[in-house]
Amino acid sequence: MKRIAVLLLLFAFAGGVRAQDVSADALLGTFEGPLVIGRDNMTLAFTFSMNGDELRAQLFSGGMGIYGMPADSVSITGNALRIAISRLDLEFTGRLRLDESGDRIQRIDGDWFQYSEMVPVILLPVDAPSF
Repeated sequence: MKRIAVLLLLFAFAGGVRAQDVSADALLGTFEGPLVIGRDNMTLAFTFSMNGDELRAQLFSGGMGIYGMPADSVSITGNALRIAISRLDLEFTGRLRLDESGDRIQRIDGDWFQYSEMVPVILLPVDAPSF
């Protein structure tokens, strides 16, 4: 019993017990980072906006020749982000990492899933896509 209590305590301190809810407003703007697939090293960016109550995302990647492709769906559950673009057979999932105040997203630790391949990606906030 004592061992279980210690494990639960360690899990709580690791941040695994409570997921902080992130509002869609905190995500508005552009997040960008490198996407390395095989020998190709490209820049990837998502720009997030609101249309009424609906969160939207557009994909930008100069290396893929994509400049503002709209996502089919975007959702936030707790601090988990999911973006799907069916035309590319693409799903991006990530964790929103907040600053100390919990008001600003510092980065998105994500995974790019496309054609049965998974590539880890870290996206940082930027003013605009860099291409």
